Amino acid sequence: MRILVQKFGGTSVKSKASRQHAISHIKDALADDYKVVAVVSAMGRYPDPYATDSLLSLINGNQSKISNREKDLLLACGETISATVFSHDLLEHQIDSVAISGGEAGIITTNNFSNAQIKTIDTQHIYHLLTKHQVVIVAGFQGKTENNEVTTIGRGGSDTSATALAAALQAEFVDIFTDVNGIMTADPRVVSNAKKLEAISYTEICNLAYQGAKVIHPRAVEIAMQANIPIRVRSTILKDKGTLITNIPETDYSERIHDKLVTGIAYVNHITQIRIQEVKKPQQLHVLVFKAMAEAGISVDFINISPNGVVYTIFERDETLAKKVLNDLKVNPTYTEDCAKISLVGAGMSGLPGVTSKIVQTLTNKQIPILQSADSHRTIWVLIQNKNLETALNALHVAFQLEK
Repeated sequence: MRILVQKFGGTSVKSKASRQHAISHIKDALADDYKVVAVVSAMGRYPDPYATDSLLSLINGNQSKISNREKDLLLACGETISATVFSHDLLEHQIDSVAISGGEAGIITTNNFSNAQIKTIDTQHIYHLLTKHQVVIVAGFQGKTENNEVTTIGRGGSDTSATALAAALQAEFVDIFTDVNGIMTADPRVVSNAKKLEAISYTEICNLAYQGAKVIHPRAVEIAMQANIPIRVRSTILKDKGTLITNIPETDYSERIHDKLVTGIAYVNHITQIRIQEVKKPQQLHVLVFKAMAEAGISVDFINISPNGVVYTIFERDETLAKKVLNDLKVNPTYTEDCAKISLVGAGMSGLPGVTSKIVQTLTNKQIPILQSADSHRTIWVLIQNKNLETALNALHVAFQLEK
């Protein structure tokens, strides 16, 4: 049995018209003799009535006093509605289908409600359904505990459901259908000459996703990477094959390594830089600051520790709380607000000199100050003021010839 897993996001199942495009992709897969497992997200986005955030608004959002277990009961309804409606549409097209919940699909999770982790998948029921039906539609984003309690698996959960099911079913591919035609070299809303990537490695897309690219959830990529299941990120309304995410050996970069040091650029904004200097007892400062941030539930990033102090970033939403915490510690922080972190990702840069130099020179030519920087084998990060973000992204995109 040849199995293809196809995941359709909220915009792909939002309306009757968008679902017609999704159904055309299922018809193509059936014509190629695949059995299809279709994983669906909730229909549309806020304020569409059955979108996840719309359901959340019924209980006063994250300020609700109900338990996370009860919240999961509510939020799982969005995907359940979507799966049932989609099955109805398929049957109207004479495609034999059946809709099931994540729990019925055998997805067993931890009991960390609202952010559960997948523990195991029992594929017996899905295999049985696939012998009787052409298409099995699975409500994404959800599973159940070993005690049969409904859970949701966090934002990006439908991507994770799809790749986890593909791994368990040993599918040939996972198709992630969305409102963009693949993975771009940069955010096309900001960089006008951003180009679609034909292929990208698991590691590169993980780095881009963790650094702000929102096309696919990094947890989903990691699962596919472990099982070596290729992912195709595709447009729902086009027949293009999109971008292939697969295990590209780094040796494949050898012939073009000097032409393609960077594969893509991502960014995160709405962050604040905090700088604290202490001459007398700097090591004690390091311990105090990060312990206090952790106890307050404040996520820290972009950490640079020096003998005389520390520099790090937080999200702007945590700034008021961070200021209170640091004031209680009686330290003297300096805050730089409205910052953006740019991440340049590429397996081709590993071990090669001159990449950081080109970044610095490009931003200097545009008179953009670099507030902070760091690097790893495949990623280089720079922190700048958000007002310079668009100029910086476009300049770096040109400097590394990503438009080609």
